Amino acid sequence: MQDQARSWAEIDLAALERNLHKIRAALPDHIRYVAVVKADAYGHGLAQTATRLMQCGADMFAVANVTEAAQLREIGSGWPILVLSAVLPQEDDQLFNHALIPTLSNLDEVTRLNTKAAERNKILKVHLKIDTGMGRLGVWHEDVQPMLDALRAAKHLELDGIFTHFSSAPTDPDFTELQRNRFIDTLKVIEEQMDLSNCMIHADNSASLRSFDHSSPINAIRVGLLQFGAAPYPDSLFAQVSTEPVLSFHGRVSLLKSLPEGCPVSYGRLTTLSRPTKLAVLSAGYADGIPMPFTKRAEVLVGGQRCPVLGRVTMDQLIVDVTDLTESPEAGDMATFIGSQGSETISVAEFCRWGDSIPWECFCSISKRVTRVYKTFRE
Repeated sequence: MQDQARSWAEIDLAALERNLHKIRAALPDHIRYVAVVKADAYGHGLAQTATRLMQCGADMFAVANVTEAAQLREIGSGWPILVLSAVLPQEDDQLFNHALIPTLSNLDEVTRLNTKAAERNKILKVHLKIDTGMGRLGVWHEDVQPMLDALRAAKHLELDGIFTHFSSAPTDPDFTELQRNRFIDTLKVIEEQMDLSNCMIHADNSASLRSFDHSSPINAIRVGLLQFGAAPYPDSLFAQVSTEPVLSFHGRVSLLKSLPEGCPVSYGRLTTLSRPTKLAVLSAGYADGIPMPFTKRAEVLVGGQRCPVLGRVTMDQLIVDVTDLTESPEAGDMATFIGSQGSETISVAEFCRWGDSIPWECFCSISKRVTRVYKTFRE
């Protein structure tokens, strides 16, 4: 498959497994591991990555919506699945069909889902989200009392978890600490009225692990980007956690040509050649996940060397300067956008910097026409 692909992403499932074990080793034994696999496991492929995460010890999974959750449930029946986004009324039946756990943010959801569960004579597990400063989902932390009253009265809902979401964990430790304190104070209010001994309490994700407090009541973490070997931000990891990249991204040299000094390159003539130049046209463009801001600023690995991007990124193709390569490439040779060739490496962080983007977006933007190739070997 890889030999026939014009562009492909290589997914190292063994590295994914090693990353999970490293993250677990850095946490207290009682902390449960919630694997976040929304958006097709951040572009890595839900079926393959979730299967490996199930095999190597994830305690729970979190996805964006019920469609993703239903796909995940087809892969494995023994794991709790938390739906992080608000559930639409027309999606309520799926919660029961696939044994899913919804996130609650307001009184209408409590009433609606309790009625649905009563109609089926079922008990539906739910997680309550507390808004401590994200301003998106969740009940505002100062307004939690009516939700508690409603949950205590909802005989067909079981409070299985409580969580919050930090808005600025990598960039604003003071506000993150404020959010954390708001969350812990809210937990104290809830604990005075409800038994939380069997409740999952989670606030931290990959970006906030730097400030993880081992003495807090939190007993679970949500791990997304970090398990795929990409640091959300350079200083956001536990110092002892050194994860490995799981994904590399490649294309091919499709055409070689030489052009004279003064010749314009690609749409808009943004680049004019300052010397006689040998160009390689590569078999990937913005429809494959190459960011438009790569124009005139990024580099690609060809023949183990860095080659500058010339001209505007186009839908299906990218042009690079191969004049200075030690050996001239040939059509069909590999070009690497993320990953290593020889002693050179282009990291996800570098790829994102050139693309004016963040790792989450870059991974998710690698499109479906980019073939996924899975390495399954365990060392």
